[in-house]
Amino acid sequence: MQRTRFADLAACSIARTLDVIGEPWSPLILRDVFVGVSRFDQIQADLGVSRKVLTERLKWLVESGVLERRRYQDRPPRYEYVLTDKGTELVDLLMVMVAWGDRWADDGAGPPVLYRHRSCGEISHVELRCAHCGTTMRADDVVLLDGPGADT
Repeated sequence: MQRTRFADLAACSIARTLDVIGEPWSPLILRDVFVGVSRFDQIQADLGVSRKVLTERLKWLVESGVLERRRYQDRPPRYEYVLTDKGTELVDLLMVMVAWGDRWADDGAGPPVLYRHRSCGEISHVELRCAHCGTTMRADDVVLLDGPGADT
């Protein structure tokens, strides 16, 4: 399957991210691996995705450095998938998407998953904060400036 390389379209961090996870199955695969559904047959059964598509997506996520393939059985050889540091940071992004989905795409039943913060023990949600001052940071709180990687 020929993939469109979004990263080649422009000097854009969103396009670069979409190049890795910009189709519907990849974020769901990352979610499954994050919650412990880490073996091919488990992921396939949970998502109902075709084996061909799942094979392609897992291969791409491993090549992209988001997942690592680890052997857990020798005879026959079987593998599980684990998040790399790069993949764990993508799960952070998915948690922001969860907050949006719980607010704007809720079916009225409430969030399907709650997050207990390990540090304080409270049920909470993810919010974006400024890395410099710590205050909540939303789209209307920022001004865009050209960065060092901008197109000239």
